[in-house]
Amino acid sequence: MHKVRVSITYCSQCQWLLRAAWMAQELLLTFGQDLEEVALRPGTGGVFEIRLGDALLWSRAREGRFPEAKEIKRRLRDHIDPDRDLGHADRSSEH
Repeated sequence: MHKVRVSITYCSQCQWLLRAAWMAQELLLTFGQDLEEVALRPGTGGVFEIRLGDALLWSRAREGRFPEAKEIKRRLRDHIDPDRDLGHADRSSEH
């Protein structure tokens, strides 16, 4: 399997860098060997988006809220390794 690139675009005006960095840390801890990079990309206008290459995994504008780590882990897993067990993130409820 080739390594993938994830980008997290966050609103620098809203000071969401720490939220984006925490999400990057969660993804690196879970998928570190499968990821080529997790890029933090400053944006404006309330943006908070997580992409796998060009594929949009999460958009705060579309979803109406910030993601939970387990939600992003599931979505990323479903794209790169659907058979992977995520442990507690798979066993807990979505909301």
